[in-house]
Amino acid sequence: MIKVLYLLNHAGKGGTEQYVRILTEDFHQKKAECFFAYNEDGPLVEQMEGLGVETFQIPMKHPFDLQAAKKLSSLCKKLQIDIIHTQFLRENYIAILSRIFNPKVQVVYTNHFILHNNIIQKLTNRLLIPFEKAVIAVCNRGKEVMISNGLPQQKIKVVFNGVKYDADYLPESSNIRKELGIDEDTFVLLSLSRFSSEKGLDFLVKSIAQFSSISREKFKCLMVGDGALYDEIKGMVTQLGLDEYVIFTGFRTDIENIIMGSDLFINSSSNEALSFAILEVLSKGVPVIATDVGGNSDIISKENDCGILVPFGDEKAMAQAINQMIIEKDLYAGYKRNAPIVVRDKFNLEIMLKETYNLYIKE
Repeated sequence: MIKVLYLLNHAGKGGTEQYVRILTEDFHQKKAECFFAYNEDGPLVEQMEGLGVETFQIPMKHPFDLQAAKKLSSLCKKLQIDIIHTQFLRENYIAILSRIFNPKVQVVYTNHFILHNNIIQKLTNRLLIPFEKAVIAVCNRGKEVMISNGLPQQKIKVVFNGVKYDADYLPESSNIRKELGIDEDTFVLLSLSRFSSEKGLDFLVKSIAQFSSISREKFKCLMVGDGALYDEIKGMVTQLGLDEYVIFTGFRTDIENIIMGSDLFINSSSNEALSFAILEVLSKGVPVIATDVGGNSDIISKENDCGILVPFGDEKAMAQAINQMIIEKDLYAGYKRNAPIVVRDKFNLEIMLKETYNLYIKE
């Protein structure tokens, strides 16, 4: 059984942390013995310990922290680690540098963002990445950007994020409308997101203002989540006179209950690799409107026919897309019907797990 150490700078609660947790849940004590190391503490540490995974804190001050590389190397030697699986540039560079002291360990890197690197990072990529076992891009645009960032094309494998698909899944009844006092004939928009700048929630709020000015349909928008910009976004809603349309739920754990009580999911991100949230709602048969950024076009396309893409920042286009979803019943029904099929065929968790594990054991 191989030994895998998942290395992450911040053990928070975002999509990357979800990715690490999903891999660990499936692999640990079945296909691999898993361990977790981190710099900044967070909820993922407790979750990992709940899975029976040993956790270790390694201070990582910057991407070229040789002290961190030495500590990582010593830990890997002690645990007899075969693979270090990294998620961001800081810990990825440190993991590669740790091979100076322990060349037997191999490094696999998953890139979760669509970001163009600066000159120094590009030069570093050309120097260090060839020493990695493999690089995972979670979407096709991610692969293109990584190549432009100086990563060797032959090292990069596209492995789409995936969620569980259950052919026998029966939707749970939802009580969220009753809890929030929403009529059954009200069309419910849903945003599941951290309140941070890259999630584009200010763009979403302005788009809702635009939509409310062109539509007479009964609708509500549930904004589920928390974060640094929570009060700012809430203030914007009030300033634009949208309090009657927007409901802030805060952080919730009953996500399936909320999804099943909603009619349409909206992703308003300015930078997204491949969203787990989009895949989760599609698996439950809920259509999507998403910004045409990152890997969203891998999910929402003419081939998949499960939603509408709009340019980020185009409030009019977003408002028109919402309106189209509500008034064109046949179009909406088709998107709803296709949504779980897309997950089954392309973004299935089993596919993601199999392809990732195959990279671990590939000679």
